[in-house]
Amino acid sequence: MSFTSRCGVCLAFLFSWWGPARAANYEVAGLTGYKHGFELQAQGTVTEVFKNQPIGFALGIGYTFVDPGDALAARQIFVNDATDGTPEKDGHVVDLRADVIFFFKFFDLKQVGIFFGPRYSMFTGHFRYVGGNEDFLVTANDWGVGIGLRGMKALSPRLGLVGAIGVDWFPVSSLYGHDTTYFSNAPPINPKGTYTWSDASGAINSPRFTPSILLGLNWRT
Repeated sequence: MSFTSRCGVCLAFLFSWWGPARAANYEVAGLTGYKHGFELQAQGTVTEVFKNQPIGFALGIGYTFVDPGDALAARQIFVNDATDGTPEKDGHVVDLRADVIFFFKFFDLKQVGIFFGPRYSMFTGHFRYVGGNEDFLVTANDWGVGIGLRGMKALSPRLGLVGAIGVDWFPVSSLYGHDTTYFSNAPPINPKGTYTWSDASGAINSPRFTPSILLGLNWRT
């Protein structure tokens, strides 16, 4: 089969697959609430993708303001045993999500559905010690999975009030700070003293098992 013929077959396949989805609805939403801290989240959703199939797909990105953990313990576990200086700290999480949504009817609510899919979390904790000459980051970039329930109450033909509850789980993790890395499933690299993953995980508030409750507005394009 020639290259041109192969391209024609591929295009025909794509058009046949996309045919039922031409009447799909596209929506964007902004949500806020609690997820390991104060969360701001943006989502894009495609619904009514296939005729007579209550399935949708969503992509989202979130930014969460978090308490990064115990500043004194973090310095001991990742840097040294010094105790001087006044600790200051701040932290955030950027998370990416992709979901398949299975819709079902529930009273007069619109688009009530169960969703699940992969997650990718990027945690950063910033620890400073004023007067102690120490300033470092602890980071964790982890894959996980999530599941939850969402629903939407129509306010107008295009605008709706949307809410979601869920939980994300990151089964394998690593924490990196200064020149040290602790792994949840492997020996540490350059650990300080006798500290282990359990010590690092107990001191740092990186996402592991994170429930969430979010509320916002949904706009149907």
